[in-house]
Amino acid sequence: MFDILSDRTYRHLFLAQVVALLGTGLATVALGLLAYDLAGESAAMVLGTIFTIKMVAYVSIAPIAGALADRVNRRALLVTLDLIRGAAALCLPFVSEIWQVYVLIFLLQSASAAFTPTFQATIPDVLPEEARYTRALSLSRLAYDLENIISPTLAALLLAVMSYNSLFLGTVAGFAASALLVVSVLLPSPQASQPRGFYDRTTRGIRIYLATPRLRGLLGLNLAVSSAGAMVLVNSVVLVRGELGLSASALAWTMFAFGTGSMIAALLLPRILDRVADRPVMLVGAWTMVAALLGVATLILTIGLSWPLLLVVWLIIGLGYSTVQTPSGRLLRRSAHAEDRPAVFAAQFALSHACWLVSYPLSGWLMTAFGTLPALMVLAALSIVGILAALRLWPSHHPEIVEHSHDNLPIDHPHLQGHRQHSHALVIDDAHPRWGSQF
Repeated sequence: MFDILSDRTYRHLFLAQVVALLGTGLATVALGLLAYDLAGESAAMVLGTIFTIKMVAYVSIAPIAGALADRVNRRALLVTLDLIRGAAALCLPFVSEIWQVYVLIFLLQSASAAFTPTFQATIPDVLPEEARYTRALSLSRLAYDLENIISPTLAALLLAVMSYNSLFLGTVAGFAASALLVVSVLLPSPQASQPRGFYDRTTRGIRIYLATPRLRGLLGLNLAVSSAGAMVLVNSVVLVRGELGLSASALAWTMFAFGTGSMIAALLLPRILDRVADRPVMLVGAWTMVAALLGVATLILTIGLSWPLLLVVWLIIGLGYSTVQTPSGRLLRRSAHAEDRPAVFAAQFALSHACWLVSYPLSGWLMTAFGTLPALMVLAALSIVGILAALRLWPSHHPEIVEHSHDNLPIDHPHLQGHRQHSHALVIDDAHPRWGSQF
């Protein structure tokens, strides 16, 4: 897996991702402490609002950013967005009102909503071979999981010798280092083959996404992932601290178990995906999460909840989580031409976070209003709905190569090469506006 780091361009981009993630992790810790300073006992409400702002920015800004990504130099765009994120983080230590935090967070997360899908869409252009790109996806998943472990640890060490406001300077340093690493390499910037209006460019990614069967199936799997993931990310603190009465360090180890499962899957997936198609692998991952949720609900009914049980179940959910998440980039890469990839990656970014925007509050409300068992059962049921949608929308016989004919193009069109009927890997574009065998 690590041999792809020999590619200088990818190595710099990967390091840029790592340092930006570390900076973001430090900001997450500092924001919690800042919220408590500003709002006291209402800090949870402030943090909940911050996370909602983050999701709204992701869902609303990403498609617009995807529309602009093929109009500007990608390297310049990514560097500019890193600088905007750094500037927003630099202002956070100086705020004195809660509304100022909200404004800065919206600015920072809007820049992230533009940065992340553009960055993700650049990797398949840098590593065009699918096997190498698969390893890059696994490495990226590892980076996210390690950040969840390293950032809180680093924050704890830094807080021993400095105030939490200084953590925001670490965030600024992370974004500045990311900008320097991006600017140090040349990046491909595929341009649109023909000029398009702003509305067309803004909606193009979502239209391609929803017209492609494998991506419609991915949307169902996004719902399954967000439902199971929300149980872990939202309710772990209640289960560990409230129901089990354990310490904060036990909560950290519980989240570590989830991250460990995710890392194990990320390490194993490149070899598995060399031999097995994406669809069955991702479906196994999704069903694994459902089985874990229903299994722990059954065990709670029979023997009660214990910390070792929770650790094992969270590790299994982590395995399933990464097994679904990691191959998704391969589906997106396969489903768009190079100039459309930023828009399609932006569509995935927006639509997947729309699923989280539903599952986050639903998970917290179920746990608060009804308790652990109803939360587990309802979120498992919602995951099953997502999987069943994926099975229906992305059939097992879904072919890569589609034989089709064109009545929508003149016979002298370069795409036809004199033949109205032909076959190739079908991708939604101007010549193929929908999925099918007749255009």
